[in-house]
Amino acid sequence: MSTLLAIVAQADSDTGLGRDPQIIAVVTTLIFLVLVIELVRRRRLVERYALLWMAASIFLVVLAVWDGGLVWIADALGILSPPNALFLLGLASVVALALHFSVAFSRLSEETKILAQEVARLDGEQRRLRGTLNANGGQPNGDSPQTASTESDAPPSARS
Repeated sequence: MSTLLAIVAQADSDTGLGRDPQIIAVVTTLIFLVLVIELVRRRRLVERYALLWMAASIFLVVLAVWDGGLVWIADALGILSPPNALFLLGLASVVALALHFSVAFSRLSEETKILAQEVARLDGEQRRLRGTLNANGGQPNGDSPQTASTESDAPPSARS
């Protein structure tokens, strides 16, 4: 971190943000990166999403350290104002995340519906079996305990 601050301190204040705002940007983006890593370490953020957030935070750290980076990106995109390029990148990222989470939400909703149907089916089957057991005095087929045990001892081909 001290090397990043040294790089920022050497930046020419006339061409970029200035020294103080750039230091604040570097520290803020590094704190965000450490937060993402800590969330992954504590298993609060799944690795699948952590890679996305870590890539975004590393990109922000690079933009905060590289004084002319945002100007270069704006020029490459044909945008006159570098802050507008940053807002465009941010908006595109938010739209991409919203689409990704909508797809994940739809998939999870469908899986939840299927699981709820399966639970309802199993619950109905369990209630039906309990009703059969209670009506037959605890025996599945209504047979006496002797008949049930002799049938279960017989080979499967003899049971019919």
